[in-house]
Amino acid sequence: MGTPSDTPATTYPQTEFSPPGGTTRLVLIRHGQSMPAVRDQPFDLVDGHGDPPLSPRGLWQAEQVASRLQGQRFDAMYASTLTRTQQTAAPLAKLQAAEVRIKPDLREVFLGIGEGGRFRIMAEEGHPAVQAARANKEWGEVPGAETNLELTDRVVGALEEIHRDHPDQVVAVFCHGGVIGAAVAHALSVNPFRMSGARNGSISELVRTPTDWILRSFNDASHIGTLFTDSDPP
Repeated sequence: MGTPSDTPATTYPQTEFSPPGGTTRLVLIRHGQSMPAVRDQPFDLVDGHGDPPLSPRGLWQAEQVASRLQGQRFDAMYASTLTRTQQTAAPLAKLQAAEVRIKPDLREVFLGIGEGGRFRIMAEEGHPAVQAARANKEWGEVPGAETNLELTDRVVGALEEIHRDHPDQVVAVFCHGGVIGAAVAHALSVNPFRMSGARNGSISELVRTPTDWILRSFNDASHIGTLFTDSDPP
């Protein structure tokens, strides 16, 4: 008869994250850098939203995104109605011979009087509305802009639709900094301004289970280079 020391011990190893059935992995990719605003030359508008194309740096960032994600097979790809997200999606979609589906409610926060590129100029000049928005952590401080709640309701609604259409699948969502901030803030139950600053070309991941939201990663831009290097092309 064996002694207790002869009996293999029961072990409990750490396990990998394993979400329940019906879960959707939402890989959120911020578009590459867009063209700069120029005073008295507003961007073209799409449904009221400024629609600048990608800058040369932004096009390079889109290629880096494709290189980073080419080994991940996506069951679907989505982009907003705005050119910069569709241009960012294009290199990866080409590599994977995938269709990019357009979902209007993934568009950037509507900036009211700041649309067409004017918000960038207002921010540079210290406009009181921009200062109030930052101080109060509320987009609605900009006259005519969406409120935090309106943005969050729109963005979460769009992602919920994607979840319903793609259970047990992995979906690439090419979108905007404000959209990513609102989605991640919703998952964490914090103000969207607290999740601002996703870098151009960065990758974040949310998991939508049948009952919950889980943040798996945020603002991964290792394929672009750190903020303290000049690895982006001039």
